[in-house]
Amino acid sequence: MRAAFRSQARACARLGSPLMEVLLNGLSTALQPGTALTDRILNWPGDPGPAGDALPLRLAAGLHALALTGTDPALAKAYAARDPLPAALNALHSHATHLDLWLDNPPQTNEVRRSAPLLAAAHLLTARHGLPLTLSELGASAGLNLLWDRCTLTLPGLTLGQGPIPLSPEWDGPLPPATPLTISDRAGCDLYPVIDRLRLLAYLWPDQPDRLTRTEAALAEADTLRPPIAQSDAADWLDQRLAASRPGSLHIVFHTIAAQYFPATTRARIATAMADAGARATQAAPLAHLTMEADGTPDGAALALTTWPGGQTEPLGRACFHGRWVRWAPQT
Repeated sequence: MRAAFRSQARACARLGSPLMEVLLNGLSTALQPGTALTDRILNWPGDPGPAGDALPLRLAAGLHALALTGTDPALAKAYAARDPLPAALNALHSHATHLDLWLDNPPQTNEVRRSAPLLAAAHLLTARHGLPLTLSELGASAGLNLLWDRCTLTLPGLTLGQGPIPLSPEWDGPLPPATPLTISDRAGCDLYPVIDRLRLLAYLWPDQPDRLTRTEAALAEADTLRPPIAQSDAADWLDQRLAASRPGSLHIVFHTIAAQYFPATTRARIATAMADAGARATQAAPLAHLTMEADGTPDGAALALTTWPGGQTEPLGRACFHGRWVRWAPQT
């Protein structure tokens, strides 16, 4: 467990949050048994690390929620002073019931910057197929990464889109094609769809105000477009979503840093459903599976694309877990 906190601290440092690095490193040594909350944390039955249940992130988000709501002014002041540990340890005692509830569910960051490589892939697929896009997101949280056409992706020498959600990752590799894209339908699912604004903002770290600004812009667009997010197991929902015939549209099923939270049976059913639907795909109604997922390499997430007819899988490169940088390397 203590190693999980240290590992998450290193990840937060790589992702540009020195405040969270200090907090999680401090908790890795300061957490002591003896209360119901700390005993639950220290005896977590699953994989507590970043590639598993991400327990340190759950605790960190619960603490941040206390600061955001003004429930714990001392903690908010400590965050502003970049000295979070003493106030956080006090919060573990004074707000134990609140924090215990935050441990129950996996992180739902809905990091909007992950839309940068997704949008690049969408332009690539539009250039290849010339069809409007149907989007289906598994583990969609609040659905903010379904808003590709409301983003402006600014790259060296190229700007894609004119939407109010700004994306400007560090970009390494060729530029994606500038073929205009159209989204004809979009929907997603999540076991616990985020309808609570606080939950979204709590997973944005206090020393990263730019993420807050970007997320608020996306929330405003989501209020207008209202992409439907079903409360469902990913495999159950996907079976229904793939059952509909969609001639004249390219159907993209995608997920970002979500597969690790799906049960093994759900992952297997998703793979079977995609293969079965892929066997029915035609040039007039193609299917794509676009993923941005951890693959055991600490340097970001792997980007991969499988398309049908044919079922060919190609790597698209790698991206920062939070979308800060993209190494774009499609095969064609």
